[in-house]
Amino acid sequence: MTGGIDQTREPDGGAKPAASSDLWPRVGSGIVMVALALGALWLGGDWFALFWLLAGLAVLWEWQNMIGAPAPFARFACGAACLVVVGVLARQLALDLAFPLLLAGCAGVAWLAGPGKRVWAAGGLVYAAALVVSVIVLRLSLFDGLEAILWLFAVVWGTDVMAYFGGRTIGGPKLWPRVSPKKTWSGFLTGVSCGALLGVGAMKIFHGAPPRNVLPLFAMGLVTAIVSQAGDFFESAIKRHFGVKDSSHLIPGHGGFMDRLDGFLFAAAFAAIVGAMRQGPGTIAIGVLRW
Repeated sequence: MTGGIDQTREPDGGAKPAASSDLWPRVGSGIVMVALALGALWLGGDWFALFWLLAGLAVLWEWQNMIGAPAPFARFACGAACLVVVGVLARQLALDLAFPLLLAGCAGVAWLAGPGKRVWAAGGLVYAAALVVSVIVLRLSLFDGLEAILWLFAVVWGTDVMAYFGGRTIGGPKLWPRVSPKKTWSGFLTGVSCGALLGVGAMKIFHGAPPRNVLPLFAMGLVTAIVSQAGDFFESAIKRHFGVKDSSHLIPGHGGFMDRLDGFLFAAAFAAIVGAMRQGPGTIAIGVLRW
């Protein structure tokens, strides 16, 4: 999960701060989400997989509800059944079985959505599955699994928080006003650079010494931070397309799970792909952290 601040949503120059009545629910929800995410990471195994499966189911529900296609409950039930089985298979690292099943689930969800919304409905299942599969295979890596997720947390959370403060403090030109009018170049550059540094710092703290190959790890963190910001823009574009402000109101003060996990989802999927390209399915985390 992400932190307690409305990350990377830098206020406009004349925007008023959030009402104080919303501040404490936002802070409290952020603390709870961080604590649960770190607790699940530390426990690992089935508890970790269950935690992220539940998060993926929440994302799936929000997406299917947001697109306004017919039979939302049927689409969610079909997608949820597929996502649970895909999560179980990912837990066993049986990805050769998980991906064909995911395609079958997408076909079922798309059929239920009807003409005009089939691609959107199937895309929601792929989006949720990307989160579930990525974090599970990274955490279950034979070596460096816990470290890889901890590194992801440091990079994504650091990027989000520092982008907020960088944009608010420095201000300046907007990054992509048509899609996300409150984000600035100053916030983006501050966020991605600090996120990459915090990723290296987290590994130093965890291991008690500077990680080997600091510069490649910093570069990996920098690219991952940029990808996480791309995920934020992607979700903003989806919400703008369907005319909604928040994906849901499941999290007090924050909106929905899609709103909180957009950047992390993209970052986790990117890290898992890089790790898989460099290592085998059971050692993906090594391909992320060891250069």
